[in-house]
Amino acid sequence: MRKRLSLVLAATVALALSPAVPSAASTGSTAAAPVDLDALFVGAHPDDEAFSLSTLGQWNEDHRVRTGVVTVTRGEGGGNAVGPEEGPALGLLRESEERAAVGKAGVREVFNLDDVDFYYTVSAPLTDQIWGADTLEKVVRVVRQTRPEVILTMDPAPSPGNHGNHQQAARLAVQAFYAAADPKVFPEQITREGLRPFAPARLLLGGGRGTSQNGPSCASTFRPNNPAQNVYGVWSGRASQAQGRTWAAIERDAQRTYASQGWAVFPDMPSDPNQLGCDFFTQVDSRVPFPEPGSAAAAAPTAILDGALTRASGAVPLGTLFGLRTSTFDVRPGTPFTVKVSATAPSREPLGRSSVTLGVPAGWQVGGSGELGRLSAGRTGTATFTVTPTTGTPTTGTPTTGTPTTGTGRARVSATLTTERGRGYTDRQVELSPPVRAGQQLLPQVAQYEKWTSEVGVPQLRGIVTPVLTLPSGGSRQVGVVVTNVSDAARSGTVRVDLPAGFTADRVEAPYSDLAAGASTTVPFTVTNSDPSLKTSNQGGDYAYTISVDGAVASKPALELVPAASVPQASPTVDGVAGDGEYPGPALDISRLWEGTACSSAADCSGTARLAWHDDTLYLLVQVQDDVLGTRLAAADCKRHWRTDAVEVTLDPRGTSENTSTTFKTAVLPVTAGSDVAGSATTGPPCFLRDADNRQGPGEQTAPGMRVASKVAPGGYTVEMSIPLELLPGSVDPAHLGLNILVYDSDTQDKTGQTRIGWSTWGGVQGDPYRWGVATLTGYRPPADRPVPDPVIPDTALSSLDSPQSLEQAVRVHVPLAGGPAAKESESGQAVSATAGQEGVQVTLRANAPGKAHLFVRDAQGTAGSRVVTVSRKGVTTVTVPLTRALAARAAVVAGWEAPGGGTATSQVTVR
Repeated sequence: MRKRLSLVLAATVALALSPAVPSAASTGSTAAAPVDLDALFVGAHPDDEAFSLSTLGQWNEDHRVRTGVVTVTRGEGGGNAVGPEEGPALGLLRESEERAAVGKAGVREVFNLDDVDFYYTVSAPLTDQIWGADTLEKVVRVVRQTRPEVILTMDPAPSPGNHGNHQQAARLAVQAFYAAADPKVFPEQITREGLRPFAPARLLLGGGRGTSQNGPSCASTFRPNNPAQNVYGVWSGRASQAQGRTWAAIERDAQRTYASQGWAVFPDMPSDPNQLGCDFFTQVDSRVPFPEPGSAAAAAPTAILDGALTRASGAVPLGTLFGLRTSTFDVRPGTPFTVKVSATAPSREPLGRSSVTLGVPAGWQVGGSGELGRLSAGRTGTATFTVTPTTGTPTTGTPTTGTPTTGTGRARVSATLTTERGRGYTDRQVELSPPVRAGQQLLPQVAQYEKWTSEVGVPQLRGIVTPVLTLPSGGSRQVGVVVTNVSDAARSGTVRVDLPAGFTADRVEAPYSDLAAGASTTVPFTVTNSDPSLKTSNQGGDYAYTISVDGAVASKPALELVPAASVPQASPTVDGVAGDGEYPGPALDISRLWEGTACSSAADCSGTARLAWHDDTLYLLVQVQDDVLGTRLAAADCKRHWRTDAVEVTLDPRGTSENTSTTFKTAVLPVTAGSDVAGSATTGPPCFLRDADNRQGPGEQTAPGMRVASKVAPGGYTVEMSIPLELLPGSVDPAHLGLNILVYDSDTQDKTGQTRIGWSTWGGVQGDPYRWGVATLTGYRPPADRPVPDPVIPDTALSSLDSPQSLEQAVRVHVPLAGGPAAKESESGQAVSATAGQEGVQVTLRANAPGKAHLFVRDAQGTAGSRVVTVSRKGVTTVTVPLTRALAARAAVVAGWEAPGGGTATSQVTVR
């Protein structure tokens, strides 16, 4: 690869000119050029890249691709299966795990952005609110500094169970792909910091929606659900020449490095390569030519690199830009649209006489010339075509490869570049639509995501989440059908819903009239679950149905049944025992598998729950069968309940919350670890907490007045609790209280869980209030206007200034900390010498202005001492860093400088 060769030559020259052992190194406004990366993965937490390491390792070993990882948070909100660390201390631990894990794939650079990992949520809007507007600026700065040709990221869509932090990290990566190239976006990075706009070549999401076979053909046998989508696979069964094992096995070793997350127990990968599959990646956009779908190059391990970092046989030279844009994403039969194709020759290499051929689905009409003329070095040629879809044409394909399928949907418009120096291919999706579209109303998160795709200009990412609405078992709700007129004239017509067995509607058809061009209207239907015996939750609660408009099928959304319960009035005593008449209602089955390994039997894990209410208090009695109790946590460690056996109760006051910040969530550990006067281990009482809701923390502090009791016996335990409804953030709707009861089962003593069961069970349901069950409190009258307090969100994250590994990387790769700017030279400071003494290490600092120095004494064994020093004046200052142990080999001081006007600098000196 030409780029990598230039880097190697530059490094060779630099080594020849620099001293063998430099006395100091630093980053700041006058530092050397930042590291030049080939690829960049953008994730939210340490371990988000862990299922792509097989691919990154292959690229590094076979093609010397240098990949970096952007990690927005250090995962301080996660669990810890290996120690008591939490908050910033856990962030430091998880960063260390990540650096060790990615190193197994040859990845050395991890760029932490220091945003807070607050708690598990499936809400991208809440994540965006907490992270703040500056996170995009930080990602763009890292892209402009490191200049990667390929950007990889996660799923930006609110797919069921998809972590909201993952969604938001992916959206930031997508936005940065475009923003980094635009000098009008964050212009101060260019005018004040000296960065240059940079346009990455290709953008891809991890994963692919579709099916494939395992083994060497996993890439070529992949069949995407959307046939106009470009999905590439890299087989994990290939063996590393250097390590002599499959990359799947190496990746699994890397994943086990995340011991704090309980991953150390991950099983071995199959030894038979034919049982191993691919890492899949879905392309969002490309500025360069890429392998044509169905070709051998598209199934090769280099398919994602081709055009950006590698050159396939017969392809145009690297550095060639090739792109296709359509005048509209939504196209209609009989209505022409414009396609503009442009090709630019590399800056130092001509392409010669060049032309473009357009590929469209069979039957579509194309007008226009594809001649580009002679493209000399750096010259751009453009061809414009007019394309007219015809009625009843294939949804995808080209004139020679079109399928016989007819109808509407996604279609691929492609362009093939022919030059004297090789060929190139590119394509773009469009959506063939009827004059009027109709679909089920969207959930708030999905509607927000669809709006985002429009604002960012990535319509190819819209519509990938099946529209769903929840309905309580045996209940009713209004379902709005949104009708949109995408034609050029007003329309009138009929909307029809065809429901599955067990559901009825107040009407089957309804009219819409005089709908203006480009306008939308909502047609309401009242839908009832007429057969309460139908399965709910993930046992089969998704019920697809059809919406038609003007006689044609328009969409196929789904209704999701959630369980429902009527809570009787009674007056239980909270003692861990179900007394006579205390819970007169029927028991709720909470044995449905939610996540993890299925229960081997009812004795392994199963349960029931009973509820009652009295005055302004809700009572619950949960009986769990569990033949092996998990780790008994100390009462002081009553947090992160998923590490052991626990019962979680979630309450959404009015059943309308978009995320859990406006809900009440509590968890009870049935037993804790205690000790007698001699220090011997004993069984301690239950404890309770609140987590991932409107206010988190120890139960006594965050839920005053709540009471818990438990009884533990051979084969299981009983937990009973009373929850004053005044603790909930807002008044309860007696007819629609969102409720869920979830059981976490652990059969180990290593703070890892195996199975999660519950009442309303869906993937990620603990963060999805709309999928909780519905409880009715007949006769309950809530106090009026009970306030909804502002949510308390954890906001403590580790600063990169307090991470010696981040400081060392900043010195090595010349990229400032945390995606922020370098300190101005006039405000910078650095360590210039370090000397070992009896009381510690004496460090001499040279400051150009007052500031704060974060100092770490590091050696072959890690950190031997640290200190944060406030420097009050310009000039030279000497401070002593105390040591916690004797120094080992290769001792050095690494320093982070916090400038008063913002920005950082880093430096490193050898201890003498």
